[in-house]
Amino acid sequence: MSQPEQGAASTAGAQVDTNPIRPYSLRRIRTGLGVTLFGLFIFLTGARPNILGMDRSPIMGFIQIAVIEVGMAMICLGGYVSLMALWKNRQRSITADFGLRFVATGYVICFFTGMADILGLGSHPLPGIPYFGVWQAFGTLLGEAIIALGFLMLLPYPVHKHSTDHA
Repeated sequence: MSQPEQGAASTAGAQVDTNPIRPYSLRRIRTGLGVTLFGLFIFLTGARPNILGMDRSPIMGFIQIAVIEVGMAMICLGGYVSLMALWKNRQRSITADFGLRFVATGYVICFFTGMADILGLGSHPLPGIPYFGVWQAFGTLLGEAIIALGFLMLLPYPVHKHSTDHA
């Protein structure tokens, strides 16, 4: 191989290798965001089925509540996968570990408050028609706020090094 051919091969190789090395996995982030968006679609289908022309009842019954809970679970799972991909080559902080527990706790709150009537804990226990009332809505919003706080805690914030000089 002559000198010009080697130079052309090395510049071609340099063009291929100029992609920055990312400290996170794009595939995992994309997968997590895809699951999150699909979960949002499922959640909205349960919360507002009239958007898709599927509303058959004036009240929010068991099927709608179950679909909302499945959508919320997918949102939590996809958000967790996406945010954990940002920690790829680093040790997770204690705040991130607490954030994961906040997400899980928020989902449990959403699930049990949303399904309170079905589980026999609500104001309309079975065999009556389950009803998603004001208290269930408040509990679900509280759980969603805890989930959002957990997602914020899962973000990898940059580490600031403080100087020890007090000159």
